[in-house]
Amino acid sequence: MKIVSFQRGAAEGFGVVEGDGVIDVSARMGPRFANLRKVLEAGALHEVADAAKGARPDRRLAELTLLPPVTDPAKIICVGVNYDEHRKETGRDPSAHPVLFTRWADTQVGHGQAMVKPRNSDRFDYEGELAVIIGRECRHAAAADALSCIAGYSCYHDGSVRDWQRHTHQFTPGKNFPATGGFGPWMVTADEIPDPQKLHLTTRLNGQVVQDTPTDLMIFDVRSLIVYISAFTTLRPGDVIITGTPGGVGDKRNPPLYMKGGDVAEVEIRGIGILRNPIVNEG
Repeated sequence: MKIVSFQRGAAEGFGVVEGDGVIDVSARMGPRFANLRKVLEAGALHEVADAAKGARPDRRLAELTLLPPVTDPAKIICVGVNYDEHRKETGRDPSAHPVLFTRWADTQVGHGQAMVKPRNSDRFDYEGELAVIIGRECRHAAAADALSCIAGYSCYHDGSVRDWQRHTHQFTPGKNFPATGGFGPWMVTADEIPDPQKLHLTTRLNGQVVQDTPTDLMIFDVRSLIVYISAFTTLRPGDVIITGTPGGVGDKRNPPLYMKGGDVAEVEIRGIGILRNPIVNEG
């Protein structure tokens, strides 16, 4: 299934994508499931499938304002320099463990919504990534069981404000400006992607391919990331792991290539979809 979150009046809804339409499952399931995170916490993805079975789309996808698939994750854990080409272009030495940092939920926007270039920086860089959405509580995961913790996958654009990212050794400021994290367009359930290392990621800026890689080139694959992260924190339903960007970032090009108002950025992962966000300048 492709499960999409969207704005429905003053509240949010969620539904199953069917062709170019959406079956409004949240309306059928009622108020006990306020959003996709609540569905995951209840282990109720099968109820979503049942509610959509045989139903016709209620709305056209193009008419909806899409939200991040999980609008309120308790944890967003990002992985840095997780492709060797990107590690080399940044000049970093190999690491025995994943480089981790955090992003806040209120910095995210959905598919079609604008990502905002901060007014106090001209170094707003693109980073296309694979997002992993956790489906069940996971602590001290064994490698053999790690993928069973996953509810689904999505595309992510980890927009990075490079100068603020490098003010100190901590990445936090440059990764948490408002409206700099694109997430979507939907969650594809894990049953449709048995192996997340057999995907292909492409990032485009104004139609130009700027990143293009198979996900099997990750230094730390999805399985090992879950094992490592769950060794120090409990992963819970709705938590998101952003698995790292490949080489080709704008900051390391000659001349550098940064995003600005009027640009359009796309992150495409075959088997998942295309996340598209216009770029606007902060007022």
